[in-house]
Amino acid sequence: MNYESRLNIKSWALEDRPREKFAAKGKGSLSDAELIAILLGSGNTDETAVELAKRILSFANNRLDELGKMDLNQLKKFKGIGDAKAVTISAAMELGRRRKSEASKREKVNSSKVAYEIFADVLSDLPHEEFWILLLNRANMVINRINISKGGVSGTVADVKLIFKAAIEQSASSMIVAHNHPSGNLKASDADLRLTAKLKKAGAFLDIAVLDHIIVGHGAYLSMADEGLM
Repeated sequence: MNYESRLNIKSWALEDRPREKFAAKGKGSLSDAELIAILLGSGNTDETAVELAKRILSFANNRLDELGKMDLNQLKKFKGIGDAKAVTISAAMELGRRRKSEASKREKVNSSKVAYEIFADVLSDLPHEEFWILLLNRANMVINRINISKGGVSGTVADVKLIFKAAIEQSASSMIVAHNHPSGNLKASDADLRLTAKLKKAGAFLDIAVLDHIIVGHGAYLSMADEGLM
Protein backbone atom coordinates (compact mmCIF):
# COMPACT_ATOMS: atom_id res chain seq x y z
CA MET A 1 0.00 0.00 0.00
CA ASN A 2 1.25 3.49 -0.82
CA TYR A 3 1.00 5.44 2.44
CA GLU A 4 1.69 8.73 0.63
CA SER A 5 -1.29 8.51 -1.71
CA ARG A 6 -3.98 11.17 -1.30
CA LEU A 7 -7.26 10.32 0.35
CA ASN A 8 -10.46 11.59 -1.22
CA ILE A 9 -13.37 12.65 0.98
CA LYS A 10 -15.08 9.26 0.61
CA SER A 11 -12.04 7.71 2.28
CA TRP A 12 -12.35 9.93 5.35
CA ALA A 13 -13.96 8.77 8.57
CA LEU A 14 -17.73 9.26 8.39
CA GLU A 15 -17.71 11.94 11.09
CA ASP A 16 -15.15 13.96 9.12
CA ARG A 17 -17.04 14.09 5.81
CA PRO A 18 -18.83 17.48 5.51
CA ARG A 19 -22.28 16.16 4.57
CA GLU A 20 -22.26 13.38 7.13
CA LYS A 21 -20.87 15.75 9.77
CA PHE A 22 -23.64 18.25 8.98
CA ALA A 23 -26.32 15.57 9.40
CA ALA A 24 -24.81 14.07 12.56
CA LYS A 25 -23.60 17.12 14.44
CA GLY A 26 -25.50 20.07 12.92
CA LYS A 27 -24.52 23.01 10.73
CA GLY A 28 -22.75 24.83 13.56
CA SER A 29 -20.11 22.11 13.77
CA LEU A 30 -18.79 22.80 10.27
CA SER A 31 -16.11 25.29 9.31
CA ASP A 32 -16.69 27.82 6.53
CA ALA A 33 -14.55 25.66 4.22
CA GLU A 34 -16.61 22.55 4.98
CA LEU A 35 -19.87 24.38 4.25
CA ILE A 36 -18.49 25.67 0.96
CA ALA A 37 -17.28 22.13 0.16
CA ILE A 38 -20.88 20.93 0.46
CA LEU A 39 -21.87 23.56 -2.10
CA LEU A 40 -19.08 22.42 -4.41
CA GLY A 41 -19.94 18.75 -4.14
CA SER A 42 -16.54 17.73 -5.52
CA GLY A 43 -13.02 19.03 -5.90
CA ASN A 44 -10.64 18.54 -8.80
CA THR A 45 -7.95 16.03 -9.76
CA ASP A 46 -5.52 17.60 -7.29
CA GLU A 47 -7.74 18.62 -4.37
CA THR A 48 -10.72 17.41 -2.40
CA ALA A 49 -13.74 19.70 -2.20
CA VAL A 50 -12.61 20.82 1.27
CA GLU A 51 -9.08 21.59 0.08
CA LEU A 52 -10.45 23.54 -2.88
CA ALA A 53 -12.82 25.43 -0.58
CA LYS A 54 -9.92 26.30 1.73
CA ARG A 55 -7.93 27.64 -1.21
CA ILE A 56 -10.85 29.77 -2.40
CA LEU A 57 -11.32 31.15 1.12
CA SER A 58 -7.58 31.85 1.40
CA PHE A 59 -7.80 33.91 -1.80
CA ALA A 60 -10.65 35.85 -0.10
CA ASN A 61 -8.46 36.42 3.00
CA ASN A 62 -10.62 33.89 4.86
CA ARG A 63 -13.47 36.40 4.94
CA LEU A 64 -16.97 35.58 3.73
CA ASP A 65 -17.62 39.23 2.92
CA GLU A 66 -14.61 39.15 0.56
CA LEU A 67 -15.89 35.92 -0.96
CA GLY A 68 -19.22 37.66 -1.55
CA LYS A 69 -17.43 40.29 -3.66
CA MET A 70 -15.99 37.73 -6.07
CA ASP A 71 -17.77 37.55 -9.41
CA LEU A 72 -18.35 34.42 -11.50
CA ASN A 73 -15.24 34.92 -13.63
CA GLN A 74 -13.02 35.18 -10.55
CA LEU A 75 -14.47 31.99 -9.08
CA LYS A 76 -14.03 30.12 -12.36
CA LYS A 77 -10.29 30.77 -12.30
CA PHE A 78 -9.99 27.99 -9.70
CA LYS A 79 -9.41 24.53 -11.15
CA GLY A 80 -12.60 22.51 -10.85
CA ILE A 81 -14.93 25.54 -10.69
CA GLY A 82 -17.17 25.87 -13.74
CA ASP A 83 -20.32 27.86 -14.37
CA ALA A 84 -22.55 25.68 -12.17
CA LYS A 85 -20.30 25.72 -9.10
CA ALA A 86 -19.53 29.43 -9.44
CA VAL A 87 -23.24 30.25 -9.64
CA THR A 88 -23.96 27.98 -6.64
CA ILE A 89 -21.40 29.78 -4.46
CA SER A 90 -22.62 33.22 -5.57
CA ALA A 91 -26.25 32.24 -4.98
CA ALA A 92 -25.42 31.08 -1.44
CA MET A 93 -23.66 34.38 -0.71
CA GLU A 94 -26.66 36.32 -2.02
CA LEU A 95 -29.12 34.28 0.08
CA GLY A 96 -27.06 35.05 3.17
CA ARG A 97 -27.09 38.75 2.32
CA ARG A 98 -30.87 38.75 1.77
CA ARG A 99 -31.51 36.87 5.02
CA LYS A 100 -29.55 39.46 6.94
CA SER A 101 -31.37 42.22 5.07
CA GLU A 102 -34.81 40.85 6.03
CA ALA A 103 -33.82 40.55 9.68
CA SER A 104 -32.49 44.12 9.75
CA LYS A 105 -35.85 45.57 8.72
CA ARG A 106 -37.42 44.48 12.02
CA GLU A 107 -34.78 46.05 14.21
CA LYS A 108 -34.85 48.96 16.61
CA VAL A 109 -31.87 51.21 15.99
CA ASN A 110 -30.36 52.33 19.27
CA SER A 111 -26.66 52.59 18.40
CA SER A 112 -24.30 53.23 15.51
CA LYS A 113 -23.29 49.56 15.62
CA VAL A 114 -26.86 48.45 14.92
CA ALA A 115 -27.11 50.98 12.09
CA TYR A 116 -23.83 49.77 10.61
CA GLU A 117 -24.98 46.13 10.73
CA ILE A 118 -28.15 47.06 8.84
CA PHE A 119 -26.15 48.78 6.09
CA ALA A 120 -23.20 46.36 6.00
CA ASP A 121 -24.85 43.66 3.93
CA VAL A 122 -25.57 46.04 1.03
CA LEU A 123 -22.45 48.23 1.24
CA SER A 124 -19.53 46.07 2.39
CA ASP A 125 -19.07 44.04 -0.78
CA LEU A 126 -19.24 46.79 -3.39
CA PRO A 127 -16.42 47.85 -5.75
CA HIS A 128 -18.16 51.22 -6.23
CA GLU A 129 -19.79 53.81 -3.95
CA GLU A 130 -23.48 53.83 -3.10
CA PHE A 131 -25.56 56.09 -0.87
CA TRP A 132 -28.38 54.65 1.26
CA ILE A 133 -30.83 55.97 3.85
CA LEU A 134 -32.51 54.24 6.77
CA LEU A 135 -35.92 55.66 7.65
CA LEU A 136 -37.11 55.36 11.24
CA ASN A 137 -40.36 55.95 13.13
CA ARG A 138 -40.69 57.74 16.46
CA ALA A 139 -39.69 54.56 18.32
CA ASN A 140 -36.53 54.29 16.18
CA MET A 141 -37.89 51.16 14.49
CA VAL A 142 -36.90 50.67 10.85
CA ILE A 143 -39.53 51.74 8.31
CA ASN A 144 -37.45 51.16 5.21
CA ARG A 145 -33.92 51.09 3.80
CA ILE A 146 -33.54 52.83 0.45
CA ASN A 147 -30.77 53.12 -2.11
CA ILE A 148 -30.49 56.75 -3.21
CA SER A 149 -27.62 56.62 -5.68
CA LYS A 150 -24.83 54.56 -7.21
CA GLY A 151 -21.53 55.96 -8.37
CA GLY A 152 -17.96 55.08 -9.23
CA VAL A 153 -14.94 54.00 -7.23
CA SER A 154 -14.27 57.48 -5.87
CA GLY A 155 -17.74 58.88 -5.22
CA THR A 156 -21.47 59.09 -5.73
CA VAL A 157 -23.97 61.94 -5.80
CA ALA A 158 -26.63 62.12 -3.10
CA ASP A 159 -29.56 64.41 -3.97
CA VAL A 160 -30.91 66.04 -0.80
CA LYS A 161 -34.33 66.57 -2.43
CA LEU A 162 -34.69 62.87 -3.26
CA ILE A 163 -33.61 61.87 0.23
CA PHE A 164 -36.24 63.97 1.98
CA LYS A 165 -38.89 63.18 -0.63
CA ALA A 166 -38.54 59.50 0.35
CA ALA A 167 -38.62 60.35 4.05
CA ILE A 168 -41.77 62.48 3.72
CA GLU A 169 -43.58 59.90 1.57
CA GLN A 170 -43.01 57.23 4.22
CA SER A 171 -43.78 59.50 7.19
CA ALA A 172 -40.35 59.02 8.74
CA SER A 173 -39.58 60.79 11.99
CA SER A 174 -35.82 60.47 11.58
CA MET A 175 -33.18 58.92 9.39
CA ILE A 176 -29.65 57.61 9.29
CA VAL A 177 -27.69 57.96 6.07
CA ALA A 178 -24.76 55.85 4.90
CA HIS A 179 -22.33 55.36 2.08
CA ASN A 180 -19.32 53.13 1.51
CA HIS A 181 -15.67 53.74 0.74
CA PRO A 182 -14.51 50.87 -1.53
CA SER A 183 -10.90 51.68 -0.61
CA GLY A 184 -11.62 50.80 3.02
CA ASN A 185 -10.50 54.27 4.18
CA LEU A 186 -12.94 55.38 6.87
CA LYS A 187 -11.92 59.05 7.00
CA ALA A 188 -14.79 61.44 6.22
CA SER A 189 -13.94 63.65 3.25
CA ASP A 190 -14.70 67.35 3.04
CA ALA A 191 -17.55 66.49 0.65
CA ASP A 192 -18.93 64.01 3.20
CA LEU A 193 -18.88 66.66 5.90
CA ARG A 194 -20.54 69.28 3.70
CA LEU A 195 -23.31 66.89 2.65
CA THR A 196 -23.93 65.87 6.27
CA ALA A 197 -24.23 69.51 7.34
CA LYS A 198 -26.67 70.19 4.48
CA LEU A 199 -28.79 67.16 5.45
CA LYS A 200 -28.85 68.17 9.11
CA LYS A 201 -30.00 71.68 8.18
CA ALA A 202 -32.74 70.42 5.84
CA GLY A 203 -33.87 67.87 8.40
CA ALA A 204 -34.19 70.49 11.11
CA PHE A 205 -36.39 72.59 8.83
CA LEU A 206 -38.63 69.62 7.93
CA ASP A 207 -38.68 68.16 11.47
CA ILE A 208 -37.01 64.95 10.27
CA ALA A 209 -33.89 64.42 12.37
CA VAL A 210 -30.72 63.15 10.68
CA LEU A 211 -29.26 61.04 13.48
CA ASP A 212 -26.04 59.80 11.94
CA HIS A 213 -23.96 59.39 8.80
CA ILE A 214 -22.25 56.01 8.63
CA ILE A 215 -19.23 55.36 6.40
CA VAL A 216 -18.78 51.66 5.67
CA GLY A 217 -15.35 50.19 4.94
CA HIS A 218 -13.97 46.66 4.90
CA GLY A 219 -15.58 45.07 7.95
CA ALA A 220 -15.50 48.36 9.85
CA TYR A 221 -17.28 51.68 9.97
CA LEU A 222 -17.13 55.29 11.06
CA SER A 223 -20.06 57.00 12.76
CA MET A 224 -19.99 60.76 12.28
CA ALA A 225 -22.32 61.14 15.28
CA ASP A 226 -20.01 59.11 17.52
CA GLU A 227 -16.99 61.10 16.31
CA GLY A 228 -18.67 64.47 16.91
CA LEU A 229 -18.61 65.35 13.19
CA MET A 230 -22.26 66.38 12.91
